[in-house]
Amino acid sequence: MADVRNPTPEYLAFWRERHVCTLTTLRPDGTPHVVPVGVTYDPEAGVARVITGGGTRKVANIRAAGPEGARVAVCQMHKARWATLEGRATIRTEPEAVADAVSRYAERYERTPRHNPERVVIEIALDRALGNV
Repeated sequence: MADVRNPTPEYLAFWRERHVCTLTTLRPDGTPHVVPVGVTYDPEAGVARVITGGGTRKVANIRAAGPEGARVAVCQMHKARWATLEGRATIRTEPEAVADAVSRYAERYERTPRHNPERVVIEIALDRALGNV
């Protein structure tokens, strides 16, 4: 298991490569909801971020968990390499938080996402990192 705040150089490099990831949230009935997303990883802050529209099912699942947030996992893989980050997700709507997350996304994925006035940030306070990189 990697240290979320002090990952190995290989683990961090893998999270800086351009890969589509998955986000797993739990629906109110407890069943998993898994969707493709872009993820940015900030080990210094111990945070991963996903930008998305505020009306999505993933956001609704996180909000349904209450103010403490929801347990989630983000994962990426490429051939035999994989990495998962787990933690507690909350929704951020502040314009500066959204702008920062968009900037991080644009840097990792080498493209600026289209304008979305409903955009929010799923911010994941990380407590576990797994992988084989």
